[in-house]
Amino acid sequence: MDEMYHFVERKANSETRENVYVTSLISRTPRQIVGIAVAFDKSSERMQSIVDNSLEAENYATDGYFGYIDLVYPGRHIRNVSNKNDTFTVEGINADLRHYIPVLARRSRCFCRSIETLQAVLAVFVDAYNKFGEAKMEYRGRRNLDKISRELPFGVVDFF
Repeated sequence: MDEMYHFVERKANSETRENVYVTSLISRTPRQIVGIAVAFDKSSERMQSIVDNSLEAENYATDGYFGYIDLVYPGRHIRNVSNKNDTFTVEGINADLRHYIPVLARRSRCFCRSIETLQAVLAVFVDAYNKFGEAKMEYRGRRNLDKISRELPFGVVDFF
């Protein structure tokens, strides 16, 4: 589980912009987004609802953010304060979100005018990303990839 922030609306340089937090819960196998929320805060109630509404797992790995300590996990909670050993997958998916969704890219001229627009864009992306993850697991399962290239004949964009 991890969170990233972005801004909604474009305001004058003299005004402060509101943070929007995208909190995601990731499954490593298959590499899929199993829970996501977009909000102006990163409250423990919102993060707890993500955990409660997803399938149970043996381990839940988070970074050093203190808000994750108060959550109740059905499995073991691994809090990575000094390294990314257990959170590299969610960090990679956050990078994918920023890569494929222009409004989440840093220093971008693209921006959402409302939080509802960002939620709709993320819903479409999560559906396509999860279908890609399933197809990738199936493709690699049918082939002996030890002796051949690990490249796939398809990408995330093919599932939109």
